[in-house]
Amino acid sequence: MTKPDLLLVADLAPRVVEQLDKDFTVHRYCDADDKAGFLAALPDGVRFVATGGGTGCSREIIEALPALEIISSFGVGYDAVDVGAAREHGVRVTNTPDVLNDCVAEVTMALMLALAHRLPEAERYTREGRWEREGSFPLTEELTGKTVGIIGLGRIGKSIARLAQAFSMRVVYHGRSEQAHQPFEYYADVEAMARDVDWLVVIAPSTPQTRGIVSRGVLEALGPEGRLVNVARGDLVDEPALIEALSLGAIAGAALDVFAQEPHVPEELLKLQNVVLLPHQGSATHKTRAAMGDLVVRNLQAHLRGDPVPTPVV
Repeated sequence: MTKPDLLLVADLAPRVVEQLDKDFTVHRYCDADDKAGFLAALPDGVRFVATGGGTGCSREIIEALPALEIISSFGVGYDAVDVGAAREHGVRVTNTPDVLNDCVAEVTMALMLALAHRLPEAERYTREGRWEREGSFPLTEELTGKTVGIIGLGRIGKSIARLAQAFSMRVVYHGRSEQAHQPFEYYADVEAMARDVDWLVVIAPSTPQTRGIVSRGVLEALGPEGRLVNVARGDLVDEPALIEALSLGAIAGAALDVFAQEPHVPEELLKLQNVVLLPHQGSATHKTRAAMGDLVVRNLQAHLRGDPVPTPVV
């Protein structure tokens, strides 16, 4: 029996590709030098696309595949998928939520602890022999008793909130609307929330409404004792304004897992001491990435069988 054709837009992990090869004839668009030529040479009837959250799937690809039925994306964020084009052409879109909630929440708390206690600096201080030469490292901050404002109280946001409470932090949040039955104070205005918190955690999806939500005004409201953590998407923060605020001491520090132009990190950020920087590794554990890959495959297999897909977006 001929296997259905699948376009692999992003180079997913070998474990995922091996699973896909069992049920599909995989066409590796991700490896093509001549992308347009590769699309034009595809066989008729490509119904399936697998991609990554950072790579997505463009309108060009969607419209080049008239038989396309489903795009299965690896990651919670699907902003790189042209969802509008998918809707226009009746194409399903799926993502991989829930399986990475705990992992990203753990990394968020790790970033907060690292920034509050200046752990990267203290580690370098020790390695460089400065403890012996110069004496004790300067005193630092802690999380206990502080207030954290979460932008985006979704699945991951709620996991972060629970962990923050375990550190005796007060939790408040901002979102599109107030959520019923949540034990946290809601702020309709981000600047108002920033003025009232010690920590601002960004974990909202990237949409036209959220891009740039952490503006210069929000950073000014956060103030010289405030700290920012971004584990969502780089474009939710006004990066030049953030660099300026950090350089001038307008905010106390930032812990960033994401950046506006990944994998590029602005040189100005690399030079600052009041930042903790990670290479977008919020979900980068063996367990979580395996679960995400399995869900990509499960969505495609379910659609192939004619069953409801486990995690639909569109």
